[in-house]
Amino acid sequence: MFAKALKYLEGLSQPSLVLLLAGVTFVIGYCDYLAGSEITFSGVYLFPIVIAAWFLGRPAAYGWSILCSILWLTGDVAIGTHYSSVFIPLWNLVIRLGGFAVSLELTAALRILHYALEARASERAAKLTAEIAVREELERELLQISEREQRRVGHDIHDGLCQHLTGTAFAGQVLAETLKSQGSALAHSALKIVDLIEQGIALSRGLARGLNLVELSSGGLMEGLEDFVSSTSDLFKVSCRFECPFPVPVHDAQTAGHLFRIAQEAVGNAIKHGRAKDIVVHLEASKSGKVLRVIDDGVGIAPSQRGHRGMGLRIMSYRAEVIGATLDIRRGEMGGTVVTCVLPADGSYRDEQIEIQDIRSRRSPARA
Repeated sequence: MFAKALKYLEGLSQPSLVLLLAGVTFVIGYCDYLAGSEITFSGVYLFPIVIAAWFLGRPAAYGWSILCSILWLTGDVAIGTHYSSVFIPLWNLVIRLGGFAVSLELTAALRILHYALEARASERAAKLTAEIAVREELERELLQISEREQRRVGHDIHDGLCQHLTGTAFAGQVLAETLKSQGSALAHSALKIVDLIEQGIALSRGLARGLNLVELSSGGLMEGLEDFVSSTSDLFKVSCRFECPFPVPVHDAQTAGHLFRIAQEAVGNAIKHGRAKDIVVHLEASKSGKVLRVIDDGVGIAPSQRGHRGMGLRIMSYRAEVIGATLDIRRGEMGGTVVTCVLPADGSYRDEQIEIQDIRSRRSPARA
């Protein structure tokens, strides 16, 4: 109530506030006149004086103090108050003015302290905002550096290791054919080595694709997740599958990249820490938004671990925050861990539904 009254007074212009205080002051003076000399209104007169000191400044407050003192004295004289000496009303007037002056000076000093505190708080808030902005910029740069390093390693694996393994496989194939032409029993072993090298090439290419960001097309997230779960299954010998009942286009490449990395980190945690053998990466879209969910059958996350998140979980949370999504990590009802990232829908939901139909038509085989 008091805060609302102060906000109302702050919204008034100076002329309006002066008229309001004048009306209140004369109402108090009239009530003082009706009450007679037996009831004092000294404390009531302080209200307009304090308000004037806070919103109008010291000179206006002193003027109001004089006005209130004159009204009080005029009221006493009008009701026929008898004084034994002419100095008594003057003394009372001076004492009352002194009390009003002390009150308005304290109010003015409090007002100065209040605005100084507000200015200091605003300055601290501005510095804190600047520090947060710098920290967020550093975090973004760290993520960009991490992405660049992952892309570099992916390119090195693809262009270096894969090419080297391909050359090795070709040399092994030549050796196997030579041994076969010579009728050597080692030809079969050489072919087996070539087959193992080709498997290593496939795993290396899958690893390289996992280290590179998804393509910039709107369907890149789905394609990237399909390749990722396939390479994960081959590399770690676990059951990892991708479920996407309907196409979920993501237009923004940065958003798609962060969602891909969240899924990648969740799957990695399920394998390394959860010792999961069955992992499902589920992606769907609804009116509420896009939902990415990673479900595993591992040991699950303990309740005590939720407040002590490692670097990977903190990076996942930060990635979700960057794209405006919410991240929830909890233990599954049947065990394991469920990681859910929800990207709220925006106004482009209807346009995305049209694009989903286009993607479906492109994926479906042409009818004769």
